Amino acid sequence: MNKKKKSVVFAFYIISTLIVIIWLIPFVIAAFTSVKSMDEIMASEYWWKPPEKVEFDNFKEAWTTGNMRTYFKNTFIVTIPSVLGALLLSTLSAFALAYYEFKFSKAILLVFVSGMLIPFQMLLIPVFRLSNTLNIYDTYQGVILFHIAFQLGFCTFFLRNFMKSIPVSLYESAKIDGAKDIVVYAKIALPLTLPAIAALGILEFTWIWNDYLWSLILLSSDEIKTITLGLVNLKGQYHASWNLIAAASLITAAVPLVVFLIFQKYFIEGLTVGAVKG
Repeated sequence: MNKKKKSVVFAFYIISTLIVIIWLIPFVIAAFTSVKSMDEIMASEYWWKPPEKVEFDNFKEAWTTGNMRTYFKNTFIVTIPSVLGALLLSTLSAFALAYYEFKFSKAILLVFVSGMLIPFQMLLIPVFRLSNTLNIYDTYQGVILFHIAFQLGFCTFFLRNFMKSIPVSLYESAKIDGAKDIVVYAKIALPLTLPAIAALGILEFTWIWNDYLWSLILLSSDEIKTITLGLVNLKGQYHASWNLIAAASLITAAVPLVVFLIFQKYFIEGLTVGAVKG
């Protein structure tokens, strides 16, 4: 490695390290705040300072007094079916668009893609009115159905591109052997697309778990609110328990982080499928 290349590599690592440090600053401040007492927070003007006394009871209080236990349960009830539903329907639609040749296939794909480009803010009132008309407002079913519907476009587009890269000869050989379309889907398309499905599942879990907009529009009862709405409840009109909010935020962020760490192998594999041709 010549001197110029070493300098470039060194500069790259320095810049990357600085970016990571800057990105971690809010997390570190939130971690410090989560273990401080409110007296210490209000008394000190330097909110980035480490705590003088560590208060781990803030996490317990946020979990119990802040009703985070209920919000956690509600978020799992919403997130798991939404992710599974979006993945199931998108694998079917992606397989149809990748495997079948029919007249309006490109037009249908364009509909899926164009749905991704519509700003969600334009849909707030129509979605609210539709949920009232269908009597699914303020229910688990309502928010789950809308999550599936709004994630279906991206999921279909993502998986269709992977399935399109599968050699057609695999499909044709299975059809020659007498396999029906559902067998081709289940035995060929799904196994070969599994890394992409895993990567997409992690992304979808993170997005839906952290969703605030649709939960705010479609849920009103405290007993079925998700965790992002629950965080807002910790902030009162005249007083905010910043230590409890920080503690609850860290608890909230822990779940997607754990999911990513457990499945990061599949996530990286899914994103790099097809990157190297043999």
